[in-house]
Amino acid sequence: MTDRVMVFAPAPILTVTIEQHGDEPDLHVHPGGQGVWQARMISGLGVPVTLCAALGGEPGSLLNAVLADEEFEVRAVPRQSASGWYVHDRRDGHRESVAEHPGPPLIRHELDELHNVALTEGLRSSVALLSGPHKPTAVAPDVYQRLAADLTANGVRVVADLSGDYLTAVLEGGVSFVKVSHEELLNDGLADDDSVDSLLAAGRKLLGQGVEAVLISRAGDPALALYGDTECEVHPPPLTVNEHRGAGDSMTAGVTSVLARGGPLPSLMEEALRTGSAAGALNVTRHGLGTGRAEAVHELMSRVRIEPR
Repeated sequence: MTDRVMVFAPAPILTVTIEQHGDEPDLHVHPGGQGVWQARMISGLGVPVTLCAALGGEPGSLLNAVLADEEFEVRAVPRQSASGWYVHDRRDGHRESVAEHPGPPLIRHELDELHNVALTEGLRSSVALLSGPHKPTAVAPDVYQRLAADLTANGVRVVADLSGDYLTAVLEGGVSFVKVSHEELLNDGLADDDSVDSLLAAGRKLLGQGVEAVLISRAGDPALALYGDTECEVHPPPLTVNEHRGAGDSMTAGVTSVLARGGPLPSLMEEALRTGSAAGALNVTRHGLGTGRAEAVHELMSRVRIEPR
C-alpha cells in the first residue's frame, strides 16, 4: 500500500464538443465521466493515480488514445460492446446535446475482470475512490457493494462520490468518506428539505451507518462537513464562475488527495476540506473539468473559511 489513489470509473465516456472561436468552429475530443475528471484533478495535485475502467468499440479505441495523454495511469478492461459517448454543441454559448449514447451495460465476465483489476490496484493504494457511471444503466450497484466490501476488509480507505442505489450499495459494503450533494440527499429521500438542519440530520444518518466523514456540497452555498463530533460549514474563496459543472467532482478529488497520505482521518480533515473547497472553487473558473493548477489550489486554501455549526 502506497500514497496513491485508485479511481474506479467503470464506464467512462467519449466527449465531443463543438465550440466557436472567432469565425471558425472548434472541435474538442476528450475522455469524460466523473471518475476521469476526478483522476485528472488528483493527479494535478501531485498524487499518483490509477484509473480502472472498461473500454470497447470505436469510442473505446478513441478513449484509449485520449486517455494516454492524461497524467495518470489507466488499467483498461476490454468490453465487447461500445463505450458511451456524447456530442455537444456549445457554439452559441449554451450546451445543446446533438446526440449521445451511454453504451450497453457491462456483462458479467467484464464486471468480474474489472472487479479484479480494481481490487488489485486498490490494494496497492492507500485510498480507493469509487465514482459513479455517467448513466446508471451501465453498471449494477452490487458491483460497487462487492468492491467496497473487499477493499474495506483489507484495510483500504474507501471514498465514495455516489448517490441513490449506488450510495446504498457502498454503505452496505463499507465506506470511510462520503461526498454527496444536497440535491442527491433530497432525491434519495435522506433529507426532508434543503435547510442546513435537515441536511445535517441526513449527514448524521450516514455517520450512523459506519461512515467516518460526510461532505455535503450545496451548489453556491457553503458545504457542510460532519466527522466525529465536528459539524461545520466550509466557505469557498469567492471566484467568478466560468463553468459551474465539475465543482463537486473537483472537491471530492481535493479531499481524496489529502486522505491518500494515510493516518487517522480526523487529523487530516481540516486540510482535506480546505483542499477540496479550493479545488472545487478553482475548477469553476475554467472550461476544462477536473482541471486547475496545483499552485493556485494551494494559494486558495488559506482563503477557505471553516466555521463550526
